[in-house]
Amino acid sequence: MKWSEPADQAIHKIPFFIRKKVKKKVEAYVAQKGKSRVDLSDVTELKKKFLSKGGMEKAIKGYEVMTCFGGAGCPNTANACARLAADIENIFEQANILAFLKAHVKQDVKFHHEFRVALADCPNACSRPQIVDIGIIGSVLPGISHEPCSHCNACVDVCGEAAIRLDDKKDSVLIDDDLCLMCARCISVCPTGTLREKQKNFRVMLGGRLGRHPRLAMEVAGLHTHDQVLQMVKNCLEFYKKTSKNGQRFAHLLSSPDQVINTGQPRG
Repeated sequence: MKWSEPADQAIHKIPFFIRKKVKKKVEAYVAQKGKSRVDLSDVTELKKKFLSKGGMEKAIKGYEVMTCFGGAGCPNTANACARLAADIENIFEQANILAFLKAHVKQDVKFHHEFRVALADCPNACSRPQIVDIGIIGSVLPGISHEPCSHCNACVDVCGEAAIRLDDKKDSVLIDDDLCLMCARCISVCPTGTLREKQKNFRVMLGGRLGRHPRLAMEVAGLHTHDQVLQMVKNCLEFYKKTSKNGQRFAHLLSSPDQVINTGQPRG
């Protein structure tokens, strides 16, 4: 759906962690009116309706599962998270986090009480998984095949982290795992197939937050399979329900990933 420039400017004033949700609601509201373009008046009308008594309460569901736009054909996609996001959404629906919040939060439940998960298809992390309760990044660990390297330097040139170099003496490619962000760009540009996909799974980060005491999420060591990530999400929810009092955020309760992790696999 098309947006007028004033309407687009207005929507970008909304905090990023609820902007996607609000944008969907605005477009659905405009579609109900039979329009094909969002104008500033539409945003203003819905804002008044939303801020009316009970408007915010109806919009809150207790959690937010955010994804980037990789599934729409983004050229940077390393490992798509769409199926994982859908499965995580199901876990939260079954957990009924909203009922838990209503029972434990002394005041009215607001957006900042919601449990947030962000999934990104690549390390560019457009959905900002580093600053939410659970962050997930689709990743590909590159490896070396038996195909000879042509020394074209394509992989070296494309790597923004300087994680790859060519070894002229051994006629091979060297990858620094400590620098590699597992974005798979080197694999995609390799003309000889010397670089290959060694492992394709997910990075997981826990306990990120903004606010008065911001903190970047703590990464769980290794790459993790679809099922392992789902188990981690369940572990996090179990920990959260056992320890959260009066609406305390998961990110404020968690001091180490070891508190909730009992599954995983080493990188490499």
